[in-house]
Amino acid sequence: MESQRNISLKPYNTFGIEAKANYFLKIKTVNELRSFLSNHAAQTPLLVLGGGSNLLFTRDFPGVVLKINIEGIQVIRKDNDYVWVKAGAGENWHQFVLYCIEKELGGIENLSLIPGTVGAAPMQNIGAYGVEIKDVFESLEAVEILTGKVHTFDNKACRFGYRESVFKLELKDQFIITSVVFKLSKTHQVNTSYGAIEATLQEKGIAQPTIRDVSDAVISVRQSKLPDPAVIGNAGSFFKNPVITASQYAHIQAEYENVPGYELPDGGVKVPAGWLIEKCGWKGKKIGEVGVHKMQALVLVNYGNAKGEDVKKLAFDILKSVTDKFNIELTPEVNLI
Repeated sequence: MESQRNISLKPYNTFGIEAKANYFLKIKTVNELRSFLSNHAAQTPLLVLGGGSNLLFTRDFPGVVLKINIEGIQVIRKDNDYVWVKAGAGENWHQFVLYCIEKELGGIENLSLIPGTVGAAPMQNIGAYGVEIKDVFESLEAVEILTGKVHTFDNKACRFGYRESVFKLELKDQFIITSVVFKLSKTHQVNTSYGAIEATLQEKGIAQPTIRDVSDAVISVRQSKLPDPAVIGNAGSFFKNPVITASQYAHIQAEYENVPGYELPDGGVKVPAGWLIEKCGWKGKKIGEVGVHKMQALVLVNYGNAKGEDVKKLAFDILKSVTDKFNIELTPEVNLI
């Protein structure tokens, strides 16, 4: 284990927010993790870091920050139709997607260019363009913080929901994911149901897309809408898309005929949070060193020297304005530390 004291966390969060960690350790193996936990004082605050793409530091962290760098990709099983691939929690998510595409393994091409690590993917059931992790998830291994024991969780045990799992609910802060197994297909049924992907493929003259074609289209769409964290600090989508009742949706439709909405099996309607935020006048707005991205109102940005509290204030001002205008409460997707 590599241990450091009083280290800056600015390079370890995509918002580019300055904060310091009292202790900082890089974990490269499961044994290193278990060894650390056996000596970790329960009362000492602990923060587990993957790619740092889904959090906002609003203060220095007084305890121990663990950077999970457990790597490795291996095929553990295959049959005529599927290949089961196990990846270490520290693997870069997008690079893992590209690896699978290179091996002609389908199922996660729609999740291209999502920042973060493999270990973080099932925690919040990442999803994009009609696909979620739960669709290809087989199982994961996680170390219990209190005991150091390794547990295996299958799809059902993870209790996946919209941008959540059991690890964000009753098991929050109790386990550290070390590896994930994905069930990927040899025969591909690509998902181009989202209009932006279909339109991009049509522009390229591709009528029968491969998984690589879909990945390239997703990358193109994301790059056209979302800022690169290496250029301008951000954590991607800051808020979840809210689910409202059909009557609430009809009420909004009466004033905004073209309000987008996606009907759900339970009768609810999912409304894009970005649309709500834009209608409240926030899109492209800059306040000091923070702002709302000019191309995507769902993305809050750090223009260079923002503090975490500045971003937090902007987020809560946005929340209040959406509630006041539409009577809809948005929920942050980003974790505030």
